[in-house]
Order: sequence, then C-alpha cells, then structure tokens
Amino acid sequence: MHALPTGSAPVTRPLTRNDYKTLALSALGGALEFYDFIIFVFFATVVGKLFFPADMPEWLRLLQTFGIFAAGYLARPLGGIVMAHFGDLLGRKRMFTLSIFLMAVPTLLMGLLPTYAQIGILAPLALLLLRVIQGAAIGGEVPGAWVFVAEHVPRRNVGYACGTLTSGLTAGILLGSLMATLINSLYSAEDIAAWAWRVPFVIGGVFGLFSVYLRRWLHETPVFAELQQRKALADELPLKTVLRGHRRAVAISMLLTWVLSAGIVVVILMTPSVLQSAYGFDAAQALKANSLAIVMLSLGCIAAGALADRVGAGKVFVVGSLLLAASSWTFYSQLHAHPDLLFPLYALTGLCVGTIGAVPFVMVNAFPAAVRFTGLSFSYNLAYAIFGGLTPMSVALLLKYSPLGPAYYVLALCGLGLALGLYLLDAERWQATPH
Repeated sequence: MHALPTGSAPVTRPLTRNDYKTLALSALGGALEFYDFIIFVFFATVVGKLFFPADMPEWLRLLQTFGIFAAGYLARPLGGIVMAHFGDLLGRKRMFTLSIFLMAVPTLLMGLLPTYAQIGILAPLALLLLRVIQGAAIGGEVPGAWVFVAEHVPRRNVGYACGTLTSGLTAGILLGSLMATLINSLYSAEDIAAWAWRVPFVIGGVFGLFSVYLRRWLHETPVFAELQQRKALADELPLKTVLRGHRRAVAISMLLTWVLSAGIVVVILMTPSVLQSAYGFDAAQALKANSLAIVMLSLGCIAAGALADRVGAGKVFVVGSLLLAASSWTFYSQLHAHPDLLFPLYALTGLCVGTIGAVPFVMVNAFPAAVRFTGLSFSYNLAYAIFGGLTPMSVALLLKYSPLGPAYYVLALCGLGLALGLYLLDAERWQATPH
C-alpha cells in the first residue's frame, strides 16, 4: 500500500473552502454523468419499440435493446485504460473534463435521434455507437474522479473525499429513477412513445454540458503538478508498469470492485424488479422504497469513507460486511412474512451497502502516484465489466432455485468483503509496526 503524496499541502491542514468546492463540483459532475449513463435503463422498453422493426418478436427486441445497454459496460475497460493512460501522462483535470463531455454529447444526441420508422437500420446502429461512447466515458469518469479528489485533499481526508464522490455517483442513479417516475406520472404511454421519452435524455445532455463548463474552474491536482515539476511521470507505458510491478494491488482492487458491483447491481438495480416479481409489491411501492435505499446508500458511502480515515479500511470492511450480511438476509427473508417492513428494512440494507464508500480509499492508496490513475482504472473497469455482467445472470439463476437468490449472492460477497477486511487489517498493522 502506498501513502498518498500530498503535493505542497501539509498532511495536517484542515479542509479548506477550495477543497469543498472541488468536492462539490466533482460529485455534482459525477451524479450528472451517472444519470446520463443509467437513464437508458429506465426507458429501455420504449426505446426498443422505436429503434427496432415493428414486426420483430418482443423477446428479440428486448434482447437487442439490453444488448445495446450492455455494450456500454463492455466499452468501459477500453475507455478507462485509454483515458487513464493520458491522465497519468497529461494530467487528471483534462481527462476529468473530457469524460463528462463524452457522456453529455451522446446523451443529448440520443434524445434527438430519428427512429427506425424514419431512417431504418441506421437508427439502432447510431444508438449503439452513442452507447459505446458513453461506456468509454464512464470508464474514465469514476476512477478519474476518485484520483482527482484524493489528490486534492490532505492525506487524512482521502477517505471522506472518495466517499463523498461515491455518494454523488449513487445520487445519479436516484436522479434517473426520479426522472423516470416523473415522466411516467406526467405523460400518457402514447405521449411517452411519441416524444416524451426524449425529454430525460435532452435534459441530461444539457446539464452534462453545463457540468463541463463548471469543471473548467477546477485546478490540476497538486500531486500531478508536483510529479510534472520533478519530471517523475511514468517513463514507459503506465499499464506496463502496473502489470509488472503492482499485481497484488490490481488483485485486491478487482476483488473490492466485485464487492462494490454486487452491492450496487443486486441491492439497488435488481431488487426493485425482484420486489415486484417475487414478493408481489406494485411498481410504485418498489420504486419509492428503492429511492429511500439509494438516499441511505449515499449517506452510508460518506460515513464509510470518513471512518476509513479514522480507523482504517480494514475495520470498516470487517464491520460493514457483517452488518450488510445481517441486514440483507433479514430484508430478503422477512419480507414475505412482514411486507409492512419494506421501507425500514430496505433503508437499513441500503445504508449498509454504503460500506463500499471505503473501496476507493483502498484503491487510490494501493498505487503510486505516477501510475495511480491507470492502476485504479484498469482494476476497476476490468472487474466491473466481468462481475457487473456476471452478477445479474448469477442472481437470475439463483432465483430459479430459491426466492432468496439475491440474499445468497450478497451473503457470499459479504464473506469476500470480510476476508478482504481481515487482509487489510493485517497490512495496516504491519505498516504501523516500526521495521
């Protein structure tokens, strides 16, 4: 584990107004970028009907629509590696601004695209291209944002900064959910199919471009500026350095990303449909409970990051994994008997998923500054592409055998989180011991 260099800033200085401005602008941009990436999911059915032939079987249309959504995930590792490469060589700020631009423009264009009825096969092909660009952008945004805020604040506040940024990303999912609810409440199905589905994409694109403008006010990180000054930037391909000299850090970061992706994908993204299909809740109730869980998740991320600064990430993962195991098992196993407990149980589970707010704290400390962006981005995006894709399929298979499928999967990943926490505790003790 590498201690973060702090540029010219003293380790013990308090957070300044400038730090809070950097955090606020970074978290806001992250929220808007995640909204842009996720809004496609909420309107996938409508988009499928408009961008594929009318006589196509429903199952094939859905498959193709979600295939286009998945293409965004598959583009993440490549986009992340390329943007991180230049982020380590040319500067964090440039890539940080570029990533939101590459997300905002395709989102805006999606809202303006002609449909299949107007331009035929070019419509789904254009949609696919825009989705791939979005995937590349999100691949650079998340790791870039963590590195950016971690290198701006004093060393003792890195966890808090990363946790706050992560809560901004989860707030973007909430924005998407609220926008979908609003559009479905205000307009009829006919209006949505005719034109209203375009509104959330256009709004997302416009706000994204506004965020590009806001990011112009951010400064390059002191850590990168110091590396540049000392001419200590990576003298070969940053990825080559990472794969040759930091394999253990890559392995730990990938396993932590698996834990993170399981918490988000299962508890936040999949559970609303499980609540409807397996537990009999109506869509409105499931979405309201989900919104509350996301709010609690955002608070949990900030708390976990701040605790990692105080007591170390090892303890946060040990305690957080045990709490998440207990709360998620109670949530999924007790809902049939106690449907009236949906809101408090889901809120508590969402709060415990917030343990993932400590993940970036470990990852930014795992790599030296010269290859930090590349190391974090490679590990995070590769793991998310693998586990983010496998998780829904695994949970779907488990659901076939038991309604408690999601609980079993989360429980298994809590076991992994606990093991990683114990490993980190050991590493923290070793670091604290004089040699």
